[in-house]
Amino acid sequence: MSPAAIRMFSLVRREVSRFVKIKGQTIGAPLLETFLYITVFGAALGTRIGDLEGFEYIVFVIPGLIMMAWAINAFSNNASSILQQKFQRSIDDQLSSPSSPAQLLTALSLGGFLRGMVIALITFLVAMLLVDLPVEHPLVLIIALLLVGFFFSQLGVLVGIRAEQFEDVSFVQTFVLTPLIFLGGVFYSAALLPQPFQSLTEFNPLYYMISLVRYGFLGIADIEVWISMLVLAVITFSLFLLNLRLFQRGYKLRS
Repeated sequence: MSPAAIRMFSLVRREVSRFVKIKGQTIGAPLLETFLYITVFGAALGTRIGDLEGFEYIVFVIPGLIMMAWAINAFSNNASSILQQKFQRSIDDQLSSPSSPAQLLTALSLGGFLRGMVIALITFLVAMLLVDLPVEHPLVLIIALLLVGFFFSQLGVLVGIRAEQFEDVSFVQTFVLTPLIFLGGVFYSAALLPQPFQSLTEFNPLYYMISLVRYGFLGIADIEVWISMLVLAVITFSLFLLNLRLFQRGYKLRS
């Protein structure tokens, strides 16, 4: 194994160890939250709402819940990790290490990405035990979830870099990220909305992600799959390049 690969592996292992040590908070709490969503929306509301676009309501909702689990955990892990390292000034040692900015960014991003993936995978397995959840287009689903995980890991990095206190991270997650997810069609089909709300939803990037993931599971989508894939790929790659530029400059990272 090359020295660069060893450095990368060490950084990724450090990030994974960080959230595994507090698995009750980082893994247990999100799983409980997702289970409550499935229980409430499946048992309490599902029987009253009935079918939605040819599927039981809970089946229609679960793809969005899986995406939401990956998104929120990838974001919160990376944002809090970078902010904590800024406070402890341990980020200075990493920036002055032989690792390149691209290696540091990739390793830090993978921490949140892997945490989100673990939560999403367990959520999927639990959902499979509770309901008959189809997977109509597995290749599209895998690509979509990987892009979603990478996007939110990059978003977490960006917020962590710019944040000056933990309240900044909480503000973004509570007042920006969560409303965008809920208004992106996790619990409903955007096609059912009246105008102008249906048109306004198209400006929500989460709308494209949820539609893409739902297509992978159920084979239905509010918009063309290739459009969702293109939009998601472009904004994800653009965010990575922005973060890479900030790492190269040491923006709000160096003391």
